[in-house]
Amino acid sequence: MSKVEEFNSYRKKMNEKLLASDNKVLKRFFNLDTNAYQDGALPSKTKELLGLVASMVLRCDDCIAYHLGTCFELGVTKEEAFEVFAIANLVGGSICIPHTRRALEYWEALEEEASNS
Repeated sequence: MSKVEEFNSYRKKMNEKLLASDNKVLKRFFNLDTNAYQDGALPSKTKELLGLVASMVLRCDDCIAYHLGTCFELGVTKEEAFEVFAIANLVGGSICIPHTRRALEYWEALEEEASNS
């Protein structure tokens, strides 16, 4: 199983378990998150790039992978991703470097998966 498939499979399985708990607050939070990234005054692509930079500064590898995957699906280029990486490191400092390495590794896994399909 590829890195991308492993991440997406685990995320899907655990989200289903969380939502199956029928916890109203969790369901509302998930719904708010989904709706926040829809097209509005800002297009969803811009919102995903903002989510990516915020996730990198907050150093959440799962969030970084999620936003990278969505950005990739929305047609973000590698050059655009690198500009986000640069802004995240500028804002977040050198502590973001390890997350940038893993972000690039995940981006390359997305490219590899796309080239194999």
